[in-house]
Amino acid sequence: MVMVSAAEAEINELLTLHPKGFDLSLDRISRLLAALGNPQERMPPVIHVAGTNGKGSVTAFSRAMLEAAGLRVHVHTSPHLVNWHERYRMGQPGGSRLVEDAVLAEAIHRVAAANGGAKITVFEILTAVMFLLFSEHPADVAIVEVGLGGRFDATNVIARPAACVITSISLDHQAYLGDRVELIAAEKAGIIKPGVPVVIGEQPEDDARAVLVTTAERLHAPSTVYGQDYFTFAERGRLTYQDEDGLLDLPLPRLTGRYQYANAAAAIRAIKAAGFAVSEDAIAQGMETVEWPGRMQRLSHGAIFDLAVPGAEIWLDGGHNPGAGRVIAEAMANLEEIQSRPLFLVTGMINTKDPVGYFEAFADLARHVFTVPIPSSDAGLDPLALADDALDAGLTAEPVDSVEDALAMIAQVRDTSQPAPRILIGGSLYLVGEVLRANGTPPV
Repeated sequence: MVMVSAAEAEINELLTLHPKGFDLSLDRISRLLAALGNPQERMPPVIHVAGTNGKGSVTAFSRAMLEAAGLRVHVHTSPHLVNWHERYRMGQPGGSRLVEDAVLAEAIHRVAAANGGAKITVFEILTAVMFLLFSEHPADVAIVEVGLGGRFDATNVIARPAACVITSISLDHQAYLGDRVELIAAEKAGIIKPGVPVVIGEQPEDDARAVLVTTAERLHAPSTVYGQDYFTFAERGRLTYQDEDGLLDLPLPRLTGRYQYANAAAAIRAIKAAGFAVSEDAIAQGMETVEWPGRMQRLSHGAIFDLAVPGAEIWLDGGHNPGAGRVIAEAMANLEEIQSRPLFLVTGMINTKDPVGYFEAFADLARHVFTVPIPSSDAGLDPLALADDALDAGLTAEPVDSVEDALAMIAQVRDTSQPAPRILIGGSLYLVGEVLRANGTPPV
């Protein structure tokens, strides 16, 4: 029998009463927060983070640097990988911790009672829980990640954050946000507030950058743009950050992938924009201690790890759109330059994504794709259809019943004259969460 935590029991009850998905509007969350006494008005200074790809990494870098400076940092992220508690990190001396189960359960119960059964989504209730928790527990700063979009996201009731950050924008969630990158950028730009500093991260699309800059100008929000006002580059095994204040000489980030350099830069700039004086030593320490589970995370032990070919590398990444596919493939290519290994993909996706666009990034890298179901999501794509998408992208692929079966198949088909394989499990945060749960290594 699986034990259910008190907080999970509260959430399971909510899921029987309210929709699980998104219904973008600020009316319901505003009504609920008013019933709770508007806790969003009693938050510590907020760094508000939106974007298609990279917002979680920017959040993780910001937290690591601020904590290295000795600050207490609340952090809100979504979705979670294994446990609902991951969405709420509570700031305390010595570093933040996931919210205690009893504290979370009590907050959920209070918010649900204040809602009184009115129409609302579970995400909105859980966002109200964040505001309640972060307003009632002291901290020096709160980093709040947008759930979906920006303009009508439930987090976007913060009247005046200390700073806003908008990371890389590409096509994703088109049904909610629009089918052109400039439309998605306009939704993300909805978190920009009049007069509040906004940090614009690296933008692969000029049209997206133009929308963000224009919105900031219209709202008289001081903006700094990656590649124009602040920069970063790697040289001789070090990372250099530069803005109008000068240069910082830093260690390379602990997070794998060159794309993380720009995310680290956005975090540094956001901390500055928010008014926190963090030393170069603290920034450097943050580079070396940063953690972001499920994103280019290498497994080193655990039940799933033990099923792989001895000596294999297993990487997890929940990136699931074409933009994420490109940066993950680039990271895999960088690893190939360091040590050549045959690359196998074990991929599961939900039906709101663009599988062909994701797979195309791996066309010249991956040896073979095994597609798997996602039991934890009702929206999981059929592995047979997903394998056809991989074929359309120029890869060879076949469906299997589980990640465990995929690892067994890799052991059978690998060329034993070559090094042990490199295995990337990804395409969905749901899938990555399942693997971390089964491996016995949930985020802490």
